[in-house]
Amino acid sequence: MITIWQIGNTGVRNPMRIQDALRVYSESNLVGKIRTVSGASKLMRLLHSKGVLKNQAGNDSSGSYGRKWRLVFNKNGFTYNLPVRGQSHSGPVDELTPFGNAFLGATTVPAIQECFLRSMSMMMEPLGSEKAFSPLRWTLAVMLLVEERTGDNSISFIEFATKVQTTNPEMDIESVVDSLLKIRSERNTAKSKREFDKQLFKKLGEDYSKKANNFSEYGDMNLRYLKATGIVKSKGKGIVIVAEKHELAKRLAGNLITDESLLSRYKELYAGPSLPTDEESVARIVLDGLEERLKAKGIPYDIDHATLKSAADINNARHAIEELLSQNEEELYAKDQKNKWREIADYMELVIKRGGKKVYDDDTEINVPKEEASSYLEWCLWRAFLAMNTLKNKPYRVRRFKVDQDFLPVGTAPGNGPDLIAEYGDCAVVIEVTLSDSSRQEAMEGEPVRRHVSDVGLQLGKPTYGLFVANHIDTNTAETFRGGTWYTREDVKTRLDIVPLTLKQFREYFVSIFESGRHSNGEIVGMLKECVSERDTCDAPEWKQKIAKSLADVISRKGATAA
Repeated sequence: MITIWQIGNTGVRNPMRIQDALRVYSESNLVGKIRTVSGASKLMRLLHSKGVLKNQAGNDSSGSYGRKWRLVFNKNGFTYNLPVRGQSHSGPVDELTPFGNAFLGATTVPAIQECFLRSMSMMMEPLGSEKAFSPLRWTLAVMLLVEERTGDNSISFIEFATKVQTTNPEMDIESVVDSLLKIRSERNTAKSKREFDKQLFKKLGEDYSKKANNFSEYGDMNLRYLKATGIVKSKGKGIVIVAEKHELAKRLAGNLITDESLLSRYKELYAGPSLPTDEESVARIVLDGLEERLKAKGIPYDIDHATLKSAADINNARHAIEELLSQNEEELYAKDQKNKWREIADYMELVIKRGGKKVYDDDTEINVPKEEASSYLEWCLWRAFLAMNTLKNKPYRVRRFKVDQDFLPVGTAPGNGPDLIAEYGDCAVVIEVTLSDSSRQEAMEGEPVRRHVSDVGLQLGKPTYGLFVANHIDTNTAETFRGGTWYTREDVKTRLDIVPLTLKQFREYFVSIFESGRHSNGEIVGMLKECVSERDTCDAPEWKQKIAKSLADVISRKGATAA
């Protein structure tokens, strides 16, 4: 009978939101009080009120959703679980562990990923009796054997869903990979890959006691958690080992089963699990490999000043090199965005609908999770400005939100600053976005947006324009930006140029400039100037109409140019 292991659970599909949820929980009066239905329900409502959750409206009368958050806290070792067989765990149940506090102290995406890597490398998945394994280590072992056989360690979604998450280290890995590659070969020659996948899931479902769609549902969830470790990243709908983590992957895959007691494993999990790179010799090997990658890419670096006398010193140098490699990858990603403008426009369309999926072919699709629509709105605008090119600031300076190794958004930009800053040689554009479309929009956005535009203009010492994008522009918001008045701390009165556009309007403009082949910074600044030009001759409702007409005229002119 087939079983499917689960790293997380489908109630918490995005592991990169766990840190925010744990922080809210740790600062509440619910710590240690969420084992009851009432406590779990209160946790859910609290997470919703703090903006961690967007899709459940805080309704959890059964406590099931709150319970799932507790389970991911426990499973990753961030909070103490129930005692093992009557023995104490050296910590109160559901209170934060030392590892949980370290996780909250992780301030960068790589640091957060390393916490997940440590957690998921622990061998906690039972294999009967006292034996256990790590699904992460098992996945890496399969991928490395696939690489040995084919020269490429990437595996597709269907391969993972049917032949990785359904197997474990007690099975013959050679046979598992044989079966995986057989599926790959048959699928490559199938007339319809989608029909092939459907029939494969149906056939496997005959030997599976639960719903056949669990292969796909759990596969998607498990891959999200695996990618949260930073050791694998997306390749199509599947995954591939991150090149600079290849040596670390080999080390993790070299030890697949443990028979240590559950109590001792929990103690290590709570204290902070070790990694091979905690050993000086392994850390040095990984660092040497990273230096070779920097040289091969021609990226200048200097760690001669660094003290490399301990594993901690070496790992600090490794993290610095990984940051250089990440920045280089992001710069390459930014340069490619002009070739991805249609995909960017499609993502905008999904955000306008507040989430959804668009399928291009059997192996390619894009998806905006409904609960992450706000993050994807910022991300779409970031990609759009990268695509329009000619930015003076680096892509990782344009955005204030975090991205993962696939450059997908990890939450929204923090407060006390703009969402995005696009800097050009002679001017800058501050981009602010929101999914709020009620009369509260002006109250929430009017003051911060004006303050941010003013602050950036003073900081950069050059003309600075504001672009405010939402699915709907409340007329009171438009009136605030039409006036555009702002006083500095020195009581100097300034007039700000801030243009409110709906995402639909911006998308139409964005598509038009690429269809016309004219997408420089001068184009968008010219559009903003044109929209601002008539604001003093009308009130807010009429200005919104004139903005729409100005955009239509700009798009029409570009259409004529393209023709």
